[in-house]
Amino acid sequence: MHVLLTAALVVAMVPGAPVDRVGLEWTVAAPGGEVTARVGLDQGRLAFGVDSVLPAAPIGIRTAEADLSDGLTFVSRSSRTLRERYTMTTGKRLERDTTLRESTFSFTGAGGARLDLVVRVSAEGAAYRYVLPDDGPVTVIGETSSYVIPPDADAWLLPYTPNYEEPWSRTTAGAAPVADYGFPALFRIGGTYAMLAESDVDGRYAGGRLTHAGGGGYAVELADATVTADGPLSTPWRVTIVGDLATVTESTLVDDLAPASKIKDTSWVRPGLVAWSWLSERGSPADPVRQRQYVDFAARNRWPYVLIDEGWNASWVPELVRYARARGVDILLWLHWTALDTPQERDTVLPRLKSWGVAGVKIDFMDSDSQARFRWYDEILPATAELKLMVNFHGATTPRGLQRTWPHVLTQEAVRGAEQSRTRAATNTIFPFTRNVTGGMDYTPVTWVVSDRDTTDAHEVALAVVYESGWQHLADRFETYESHPEALRTLNQIPVVWDETRLLSGEPGRSAVLARRSGDRWWAAGISAEPAGDTAIDLGFLPGGRWLAETLRDGGHGLVRESRIVRRGDTLTVPLAANGGFVTALCPYTGSATCDRPIEPVPATVLTVTPPSTETRPGASVDVRATFTLPAGGPITEVRLAPASGGDPVTAARLRGGESLSGSWRLTVPDDVIGTVELPIVATYRWRGRTVHVEQAVRVFVPPPAPTGDAWVSDLPFLAESNGYGPVERDRSNGEQSAGDGNPLTLRGTVHAKGLGMHAPAEVTVWLGGACTSFAALVGIDDEVTTPGSATFEVLGDGRSLAGTGVLRSGDPAQPVTADVTGVRRLTLRVTDAGDGKNFDHADWAAARLSCA
Repeated sequence: MHVLLTAALVVAMVPGAPVDRVGLEWTVAAPGGEVTARVGLDQGRLAFGVDSVLPAAPIGIRTAEADLSDGLTFVSRSSRTLRERYTMTTGKRLERDTTLRESTFSFTGAGGARLDLVVRVSAEGAAYRYVLPDDGPVTVIGETSSYVIPPDADAWLLPYTPNYEEPWSRTTAGAAPVADYGFPALFRIGGTYAMLAESDVDGRYAGGRLTHAGGGGYAVELADATVTADGPLSTPWRVTIVGDLATVTESTLVDDLAPASKIKDTSWVRPGLVAWSWLSERGSPADPVRQRQYVDFAARNRWPYVLIDEGWNASWVPELVRYARARGVDILLWLHWTALDTPQERDTVLPRLKSWGVAGVKIDFMDSDSQARFRWYDEILPATAELKLMVNFHGATTPRGLQRTWPHVLTQEAVRGAEQSRTRAATNTIFPFTRNVTGGMDYTPVTWVVSDRDTTDAHEVALAVVYESGWQHLADRFETYESHPEALRTLNQIPVVWDETRLLSGEPGRSAVLARRSGDRWWAAGISAEPAGDTAIDLGFLPGGRWLAETLRDGGHGLVRESRIVRRGDTLTVPLAANGGFVTALCPYTGSATCDRPIEPVPATVLTVTPPSTETRPGASVDVRATFTLPAGGPITEVRLAPASGGDPVTAARLRGGESLSGSWRLTVPDDVIGTVELPIVATYRWRGRTVHVEQAVRVFVPPPAPTGDAWVSDLPFLAESNGYGPVERDRSNGEQSAGDGNPLTLRGTVHAKGLGMHAPAEVTVWLGGACTSFAALVGIDDEVTTPGSATFEVLGDGRSLAGTGVLRSGDPAQPVTADVTGVRRLTLRVTDAGDGKNFDHADWAAARLSCA
């Protein structure tokens, strides 16, 4: 990623003393003059407008020290021209080249307080920000930033909630209810569109929203009553994108105003299609067998990712990751943001996921535009980037240029997507002109599982092109896609990264037809919320020569595919069903009957390690041999086989079907580990332009000292643990996501100092080494659960059931559980959700103790 910045600086006349008069007005014109911003100072008050579109409206900022919205005196103006060239990893256009005219207006207020107003204008719109240039801490108590919209202007507005998931509505600027509205907001003023947005919001400040008090007046209100920061302070940009609907839809101004990328090497950032099972079958993320089936489907169709949503378990994810990577599929994992809200959690959880081979994370439920939450974004973004973990923010704020600054952010939700289980064509046709303008949108499209929808099959498929998202999470069951072979065939060909985007036609709430280019191919796609009819596509965007146009659309009995030869300037007419859609692939015509490119799954390979498992002491060495085989097919190239921990690799320039590569190493077990440690052996190779990772591990068990005398289970090291929510707690009840945040273990009013707090389903395994004879505990649902919870409890010795309970519910008496553990090496304590779901299943093993030799 590179940035080219050129600047020509012009300083306006600066008088010997500050100018102090009324009625001052300045203009800042875009290079080429398409857009002109106007700044006014009258009676000490500032105003900002966009020529012929938005009349001047009051602006300013108030701090605890000074009111910089009134009593201002002009000091100076300086101007320069900026040209920036940069490359994105996602978005409507990868290569960006923008030229902006910038003017900085300096003012003083009461007591000599200083304010700079920085204005930037491009061919796509205008923006301003406040700069408080003094050093030292500053407390902002509000802005007077506002907009005056003609009351009769059409308006497409999003009622504000901090997750931006309310339905959009069409109204007028004056008729909109008195309420708060989220960014971006779209207005049609005469024949010109104006979009209001923000850019460059981070932990220095808070997110804003629009407050409508009536008429055509809209004001910016911050999420926090006060914002504190170190000076000098630059606030976010207040952005107005203006022009025809194509200018607004294709605009990159929000990204252009954002800080440059903080990541130099983005080669590891890889957009792509994602198979995601949660929407179509909510329980599937907890089922490793089902997730393996999704991996197999993704591998067959060369989808690069599978997202495992809420419900995954650390006991099986690492092995599933290995299974997937050997087939050319990477795993993404869902996390609640509170699992990463402390430095200790980030330093523990993220490296663990990386060590498993996870490629990225979906982080959910931030649900706030506060300064504190933006400071959390400031912390999680470099932490994930350092580990080369890609990110999808769900339950998140709306994009404000984040994907330019942190290009490993592949997408954000901030939309009422298909997971709401209600799809309307009229709403779908608003998103391309509003929410998706400012950044990648994780709508989770192409869902037949949503039964409450008025869209056609072709409409659903077209969403994969009409909506831009670096990770396109396709949200139905894989069997559903396989039962729609024409849809799957098209989905397998659609890219998610675009070199160019053009709006061909449309109007918010009625229709949207876009053309996007990837390499030498174009994709034209449209969605409609109108009655059946034909749509005409002007192919003037094509280069010269003959092109094959291959269209998928709704037919009388399902999806149909049609082909024709076209040239630049032709009109392609596509029949649309009511609320329908279409996807047209356009490729240079070479005589082929299709634009499809071959779908070639990664070759099946076999990696064996010997021994597969062993037992030894800390610091000991283990002799390991590995053989990597390509049974058939190929060839594969740049083959490398080596221990993950280091060691001399064995290599081969290529392997053909039936050939193998072998190596032997002596590996040392860490001297500070107990329990099971894995010593992975990794084979990598190149296939069709990408590196495939195949991994197997020798599982080495390092037993801890066996307990002696009377021992509390909560004092012993855990060989393994899993928990339905957060960690298993020692001597506390189950809390939230952090260790130690539970309450005292309490059963029917009795507080127990020792024991384990779990959340079903969960289990803990400890080492007895055959040294103990008996186990005893009191079990039940902790008193902290006021809504009925339920669980069953089971004691296992070396995998064999020794004792257990029936279903215990909230308020039931504590039940004693005892077991003879003579000769048992591994003791496992397990709780289940009793078959009715895991909500409120806070299960206590109170006073859990052992009698040992």
